[in-house]
Amino acid sequence: MDHKLKVGILGGTGMVGQRFIALLEDHPWFEVTTIAASPRSAGKTYEEAVGGRWKMDTPMPEAVKSLTVMNVNEVEKVASQVDFVFSAVDMTKEEIKRIEEEYAKTETPVVSNNSAHRWTPDVPMMVPEINPEHMEVIDAQRRRLGTTRGFVAVKPNCSIQSYAPVLTAWMEFEPYEVVATTYQAISGAGKTFADWPEMEGNVIPYIGGEEEKSEKEPLRIWGRVENGAIVPAESPVITCQCIRVPVLNGHTAAVFVKFRKNPTKEQLLDRLKGFRALPQKLGLPSAPKQFIQYLEEDNRPQVALDVDYEKGMGISVGRLREDTVYDWKFVGLSHNTVRGAAGGAILCAELLRAKGYIAQK
Repeated sequence: MDHKLKVGILGGTGMVGQRFIALLEDHPWFEVTTIAASPRSAGKTYEEAVGGRWKMDTPMPEAVKSLTVMNVNEVEKVASQVDFVFSAVDMTKEEIKRIEEEYAKTETPVVSNNSAHRWTPDVPMMVPEINPEHMEVIDAQRRRLGTTRGFVAVKPNCSIQSYAPVLTAWMEFEPYEVVATTYQAISGAGKTFADWPEMEGNVIPYIGGEEEKSEKEPLRIWGRVENGAIVPAESPVITCQCIRVPVLNGHTAAVFVKFRKNPTKEQLLDRLKGFRALPQKLGLPSAPKQFIQYLEEDNRPQVALDVDYEKGMGISVGRLREDTVYDWKFVGLSHNTVRGAAGGAILCAELLRAKGYIAQK
């Protein structure tokens, strides 16, 4: 690439926006040149707008401190400054749908961390290692929006990252029934222990809307493109419980699976260890070299030891064993704000860039 693409971050002052900014520091393809947020932050430098609310464990990048925050609602003005944008805005679902399409209609591609467009039929919702072919629906979306280069693409919910890739690796054995319980970190709610002290030593057995997303979104990822739309898969049937636990980063899943075919443990492990997909073949900058690792120790994966595997972009799996009711069970772990949020969206943008959907204006 001769020149880095100019990137805007919509909702750049929030936790996910901050994670985008931290991960994009020194990115070989992309450069953050524009940050947009709510009108109350507009006109301030980024450092002033964030104030004492920088929540990353690495320092705020020097390159963004003096950027003047723009008003995210001034769509044409913001779009004129960038080649594409990442969206992490904090609005209602309908407001997000509207503003992301407004940006797309300025011929600015939008790669979104938000859930608003995850079920829009012609918007691809991608885990790049699982369903890169869903990019094909962008052509239909552009016809609908009346654009030549603008579109919206999204990444899925953070909670599915610790088990959907594992099930994908095992699809040849036809999993048909799955029970998953996720133990989800507080950063998934945009919180730290400093601003959510009641989570210390506590468990909350409810996360609004999370169980439905965890059950349905994998089926859309495993779906097919038909007549310019994504048609969700019908199997496997998934039922979930989602629990908030006193962990800062890292979603853990305890998963039970029934298969129509009868794989051996050796076959299941072989498919995990051998899992390679398009991001690895293309050598995308954020792609983990080994997407899924299997840990043999009985007490792994652990958040404290494994959440940063492959810089937070890999999936850790352990405790694969036969079950007395289901066929097999395992424990998965993923980094919810890296692979599950900003990092996953950056990898989507890299794939879209590699395939020509995102380019310089």
